[in-house]
Amino acid sequence: MTVEDLGSKNGTNHNGVELTGPVMLQDGDLLGIAIAQQFLFLTSDATMPLAEGGIRPGRLMMDNKSRRVWVNQQQVTPPLSAQQFKLLWLLYENQGQVISRADLVATVWGEDQMAGVSDQALDALIRRLRDRLASLDPTHQYIDPYAVMAYV
Repeated sequence: MTVEDLGSKNGTNHNGVELTGPVMLQDGDLLGIAIAQQFLFLTSDATMPLAEGGIRPGRLMMDNKSRRVWVNQQQVTPPLSAQQFKLLWLLYENQGQVISRADLVATVWGEDQMAGVSDQALDALIRRLRDRLASLDPTHQYIDPYAVMAYV
């Protein structure tokens, strides 16, 4: 499939570059239309859903509705555990921000269970999640072990 801007007032961008002629689209290409709208292009046989459920293009993509996760366009299988998904979703939604241990525990285990969750339990969950992500992309550190910060 190709895309071309036919002289629109605000232009069309392909992966951040203004179109000057027709461009053949590839899976994962990002289209910007009229500065305000962005779309992720996926072929009909792609395994990732269209932008729904919080999906943002990048090395790590998540769909909160279906609880699916992709690392470098590879779906994480078997799926993450419920606790791993809750932890990763919190980091994904707060990219680049440091999240307190109390907020992590409250999100993953719930506020009523917070008192019974040890630092070791949280550390083990973070370590298992980091290992799962690294198994699909060992070249990128998705969770900073010291700041409990997501780099997506």
